[in-house]
Formats: sequence, C-alpha cells, structure tokens
Amino acid sequence: MSHWCLAACVLLPFGAAYYISYVFWLISPLIASSLTRELNLSSSELALLASCYVLALMVAQLPIGVFIDRHGPRRVQSVCLIIAAAGAVIFALGDTLAVLILGRIMIGLGVAPILIAGLKSVAMWFPADQVATANGLIVSLGALGAITATEPAGLLIDVLGWRLVYLGLAVAAAICAFVIFAIVPEPRRLPLRPEESTTLRAIYADRRFWKLAPLSAACVGTAWAMQGLWAAPWLSDVEAFDRQTVIRHLFVMAVALGIGATLLGTLSDRLRKLDIATESLFGCIALISIMSELSILLRWPIPSYLCWALVALTGAAGVLGHTIIAAYFPKEASGRANTALHFLHLGAAFIVQWATGAIVDLWQVRSAVHPAQGYQMAFAVNIVMQAAALIWFLRPDTGRLRVQVPPAPTPAFMWQAFRPQPSISPYCEARREWVLQLAAARAHRDSWWLAALGSSSLLLVLMGFVVRGL
Repeated sequence: MSHWCLAACVLLPFGAAYYISYVFWLISPLIASSLTRELNLSSSELALLASCYVLALMVAQLPIGVFIDRHGPRRVQSVCLIIAAAGAVIFALGDTLAVLILGRIMIGLGVAPILIAGLKSVAMWFPADQVATANGLIVSLGALGAITATEPAGLLIDVLGWRLVYLGLAVAAAICAFVIFAIVPEPRRLPLRPEESTTLRAIYADRRFWKLAPLSAACVGTAWAMQGLWAAPWLSDVEAFDRQTVIRHLFVMAVALGIGATLLGTLSDRLRKLDIATESLFGCIALISIMSELSILLRWPIPSYLCWALVALTGAAGVLGHTIIAAYFPKEASGRANTALHFLHLGAAFIVQWATGAIVDLWQVRSAVHPAQGYQMAFAVNIVMQAAALIWFLRPDTGRLRVQVPPAPTPAFMWQAFRPQPSISPYCEARREWVLQLAAARAHRDSWWLAALGSSSLLLVLMGFVVRGL
C-alpha cells in the first residue's frame, strides 16, 4: 500500500478515535464546576469521578492487548467504541454520582483499545524505520482532542450545556466505530508458532522492561494526571488566574502535547540513524519533566505557559516508551508488549490523580479555595517519585557484563574434549572485539551526555534558588 493509502486507512481512523478519547478525558476540568454545583461534589469525589475513566482504561489494558493480537485491531476497536457511545449517553442523562461513575467507566472501557490498536496497525503496516514517526502522528491527531477540550469545548458547554455536549460525543464515537470497521485494513492472521509466542508473563519478567517501565509510568502518568485534572485547580487556586487564563494554559498544554508527539517520534527516528538510542532521548525528556515540575512547585520566575507546556510534552513521551518496548519483543506480540507498558502508564495516572486529591483535602478549605500548601505537598511527592525512577533508569546495567562460567566436565561428555573444535579466524576475533569496543564507546557517550544534562539542570536549580533569595 502507498503512504497516502496507509495514512487514510490507518492513521486517520485511529487518530480520529484517539481524538474522541482525548476529548472524553480532558473535558473533566471544564465540567467540574457544573458537576460540583449540580451534585454538590467534594474535591475527593470529583477526583474519584475523573479517575474512574483512567481506572477503566487501566483494568481493560491487559485483556485488550490479547484480544487485539488474536482478533485484530479493527474488530476490537469497533465494538469497544459502541460501548463508549453507550457510556456517554448514560453520563449525559445521569443525575447521581453512581450513574455518572457508571457512564465514565463504560467510556473508559470503550476507548481502552484505541492507542494500542493504532500502534498495532502501525507495527503491521509501516516499515520499521517509520514506526516512531507514525506513532507520533497518531498521538498528535489525538492531541487535537486535547485542544478541542479547552476553549472550543468551553464555548460549547456555555452555549449547549455539558449534557448535550456528551450526547454529541456519543454520536461521534458511534460514527467512528463504523468508519474503522469499514475502511481499516487487516491482514490475514497467521497462527503463532510456540517458539514465537510471547506471553504477558514473559514480558513482565523481562529485565529490559523493568529498567524502562518505572520511569515511563512515573513521568507519563504524572503528566497525564496534571493535564487531565490538577493543572486547572493549581492555576486557579494557587496562581489565582481567572477562568479564561486557565483555559488558555490548557490550550497551550494541548498544543504542546500534539507538537511534542510528532516531534519526539520524528526525532527518535533521526537519532537512531545517528546511532543515538531512543532510551537516551527518553532519559533527557524525563529530566526536563522533573525540572519543569520543580519550577512550578517553587514558583520560579519562569513563564507558567512554558512550564506547563513542558509538563504536557512529557505526556507525549509515551510515544518513545512504546517504540522502545515494541523493539524488545516480536512484532506478533506488539499488542501485548504495548498494553503491558500502557497499563502501568494508566495505573500511575490513576494513583497520582486520586492521591493528589487526597493530599489536597488534608488542608482545610479557606474561602472556597484550597491552600497552596496542599498542592505543593502533592506535587513534591510526584517529583520525588519521578526522580527515584530516573535514578533507577540511569543505573549501570551490570547484567550485561556478567560472565558465565562453564560447568566442570563430567564423565558423560568428557570425551568431547578430544573432538576437534572449529577454529575462529582472526577476522572474526577482530570483528568481535571491535563490536564490543564500539558498544562501550556508545555507552560512555550516552552517559556523558546525560551527565552534562544533569549538571546543567543542577546549575539551573542553584540559580533559581539564588534568584528567589534575591
């Protein structure tokens, strides 16, 4: 298939579905005041309602990955979008907290396969050197939903009300389900041979997975929780911005998410051609995320638009994590591998979203505004968690240098010592030594690169303290 056909039949349908899922997710801050006014919800109840969406996504990830690998992304995604449409109708007609929670859970279950189904289709149809770029384009198309869930959605809610907006989203989800089932290609599914099958247990037991997963879950999950719920309360309660300024901040974050997904995907493919690993790029993004959140926490004299845009950029770094994980396992198991990581992303987002509300509620509300100390304590906990994950990610991988000692010969095969052994040519020995030296040089280069970024970031931290002291 040509590039234009792939874009029309793969990228656009799944990008449109991802767009709808982002609107469902990020519209929560815009309707929070209406729900609080109509249903008298507390801060923790509002956080629970918003977190139910993420919780449903998280619970559905592991079985969804198996279904996508077995039945294909087209069928699974079409059926699930119908469930999302039904959940949106229930949410729009609900008048109690329990009914709203049921609707949010159904919406979360319905949109759960969207990202993984898109990544699976990209892995099946696109060349390996274009996978990261195509993944970034899908996320960027979805990020348009984040843009829509700011000022455009705010205007629609003011004119039509949040209930009619949710009914419109239900219609859009049903139409998208029909389009995906009608035009998305799906090749003939070949049965996996036993030696090629990769189970979820094998993925979660892989040492490479657990080197990346904590950092990816901590950074991406925190960024999603901040953009999905807690950026707006911080800007209104701590920074004392009005509603229009808050919506503009959310709009800038949405634009940063969309641009960042495409930029990171393209940059990853370009850097790999220069023998720079995607893991190094991901470590740099994580460090930038920690510094931006630290600047927000300490309220350094840095434009808040820039700081929150960098937080949203970290949410797009999930593209890099999925690209790295997909390269570790066979293509036939890409659905399982991606859902294994996405499950941790969503789990971290749910925990951060709920725990932030619980920590904020520890401080007494004053004049209908939560005190800044509660937000600062919650944000500090998130920063410490990400810093610990970054240290774990940057630790030396001593497992690669472990020397395997051959067992002592036993009488059963001592006779093999007298058999002639194949000789290794000097060329093979030299080539092996060269490969080892080249790998060591690249590892040293990446380590020095990260060390330089770390020292520069530390210098910025010290300068921030000096400026704040002045």
